Amino acid sequence: MPTIAIVGASSDRRKFGNKALRAFRAQGFAVIPINPHERVIEGEAAYPSVLDYPGAIDEASVYVPPEIGLAVMDELKQKGVPVVWLNPGADGDAVVARARALGLEARVACSILGVGESPSDY
Repeated sequence: MPTIAIVGASSDRRKFGNKALRAFRAQGFAVIPINPHERVIEGEAAYPSVLDYPGAIDEASVYVPPEIGLAVMDELKQKGVPVVWLNPGADGDAVVARARALGLEARVACSILGVGESPSDY
């Protein structure tokens, strides 16, 4: 089962960082919520950063503003996460450029749609 970090995960079910967590979980992914302000989201232990998660991560879906996303790209590279979804609002030009410069496979698209789900279902 692939593991995906939801960077900017939220306990607010109206936010896309929560919808993505539920959508990926519905598709069989192991989900890792990343949020420095929450301890548990949708029953999953949350971590302040991908660097704090002890296991390997296959993909990341990013839901943070570009000014935060720039540093997140460096953390994803350091953690060895090969694929990053840069969702609308998190897909600033500098973030996309940084991800690609670091050799990450940057998918500039809505990850919920990309995994075959609809945000309106969550």
